[in-house]
Amino acid sequence: MKNNHINLLGWILFIISAVGFIISSIGSFWAMFGSIFFFVACFVFLIPFFRKEKE
Repeated sequence: MKNNHINLLGWILFIISAVGFIISSIGSFWAMFGSIFFFVACFVFLIPFFRKEKE
């Protein structure tokens, strides 16, 4: 596997774990806040994978 594929797989696993944290934190405001923050941060780190660089 190429390094980009391994990195992408790792971020997909982080997103899956963030969804699990969100589901488990239903009913707790601060846990839900942290889980959603983590979920959004995972997507922010995925932006370079899908952005085309201008050369």
